[in-house]
Amino acid sequence: MAVREDCRHYSSRSTPTGDKSQRCRIDANEPTPFACPEGCLFFEPRPISDSGWFGR
Repeated sequence: MAVREDCRHYSSRSTPTGDKSQRCRIDANEPTPFACPEGCLFFEPRPISDSGWFGR
């Protein structure tokens, strides 16, 4: 399975050199290659407020 970027436990960062670091905040992922397990029991949809969108 691919990475579930819509999960609240997913986190990614980019370095100044352009490298991308992905991680699961609760370490439920498959480490190499980084992927979310099929039917992950810890999947929780990311709330809209976590997406960086702010309504004004």
